[in-house]
Amino acid sequence: MFDTLTDSFTNAIKKIRFRDDEKALKRALAELKKALLKADVHHKVVKELIGTVEIETKKAGVGKDQFLDALKHTLYGLLKVDGNQGFVFASSPPTVILMSGLQGSGKTTTTGKLAYYLKEQKKRKVLVVAADLQRLAAVEQLRQITAAIEVDLYEDESSKDPVSVVSSALEMAKKSLYDVVLIDTAGRLAIDDELMDELQSVRDTAKPDEIFYVADALTGQDALRTAQSFKEKIGIDGVILSKYDGDSKGGVALGIASQVNVPLRFIGAGEKMADLEVFMPDRIVNRLMGLGDIEGLAEKTAGIMDEKQAKKLTQKIKKGQFNFNDFLEQMESMKKLGSMQSIMGMIPGMGNMSKALKDFDMDNSDEIKTIKALVGSMTHKERENPDLLNNSRKKRLARGAGMDQMDVNRVLKQFKNASKMAKKFSGKKGMQDMQNLMSQMQGASHPR
Repeated sequence: MFDTLTDSFTNAIKKIRFRDDEKALKRALAELKKALLKADVHHKVVKELIGTVEIETKKAGVGKDQFLDALKHTLYGLLKVDGNQGFVFASSPPTVILMSGLQGSGKTTTTGKLAYYLKEQKKRKVLVVAADLQRLAAVEQLRQITAAIEVDLYEDESSKDPVSVVSSALEMAKKSLYDVVLIDTAGRLAIDDELMDELQSVRDTAKPDEIFYVADALTGQDALRTAQSFKEKIGIDGVILSKYDGDSKGGVALGIASQVNVPLRFIGAGEKMADLEVFMPDRIVNRLMGLGDIEGLAEKTAGIMDEKQAKKLTQKIKKGQFNFNDFLEQMESMKKLGSMQSIMGMIPGMGNMSKALKDFDMDNSDEIKTIKALVGSMTHKERENPDLLNNSRKKRLARGAGMDQMDVNRVLKQFKNASKMAKKFSGKKGMQDMQNLMSQMQGASHPR
């Protein structure tokens, strides 16, 4: 997700090899400036970043570590502005959030993603309100999204007045003890007085705890300008950057906070409902530096598996008892984490591998489909104890899954090897073994 920016920072850092080499620092800064502008970072942001990094590095004494520290500190300063981070719940429920944005920005989909995040990660009861009565397909789109993620939707097809829809929805939310209300409002192809008047009326009725503006990352610097306009006209408390996975440059994320002076709260990191990531400045700086986001990954994982389940699974792995039922359960859990590219980008040292997994779809992968077909042909006892699978059983599985027996043997061997590797990594030296493996994989992907 931050590939281009991370590469820019990594290449600049490599330019500085010796202490007190000011020529190397100038070369590093020149390369960084060029790369950042190419990555669509706002020119004012680039100027500020380069200037501050140069001053801070020279102050500490020119060197790779000093340059790295100055870069991290400056990036954090650019991304951190006054205001809330992530999602903040009101002191008394329901927490009411007004979702705003231009038509086509991904506002309705993002509303669904935020509802899914609150339901799955935060375990809250969420009501989505269909208050976009301008776009004909908006309500139907929300129906489909909320049905898929199993979140309640408030709609009123008979009404053409978003204010009355919102008012009725809030009454229902209070009576039915909802934790969060997300109001999807109308958008336009461009900012106009009619849109803003309607938004102001909805805002005054809803009295939201916060207003989120959904900005389309693919519009580049226009995302900053429209966010600034919405801030001036209706007031916004946070920005959600949608379609960030499709923006190969990624520079707009560095400009939102410092130029609009509103915190970036979430980033849309993929097409799936689970692909919404909390934007925490310190964690994002680590990811930009290629250091991953273990804290964020731990939060995601904790949201889909309770502590008892995790302990039970860990014990099974340690004893080498991981079976096909466990595998299927984990596959379903993994889908709730979001795209593989996003997950790999959170693991330190695995950022480069995330590029290779950009188009990997866990639901539609041929390999995953094959394994699921094979497991679907097994009896409950065979799933629990793969050692039962002798030749006659394998032949039956091959027929049931529409596979050759050679393919059955290959999949079973892969599963056995994966189970052994999981057992190894769960031991006392597991983390060290994992780091060694990551280093080897990174070395293999970057031949010298």
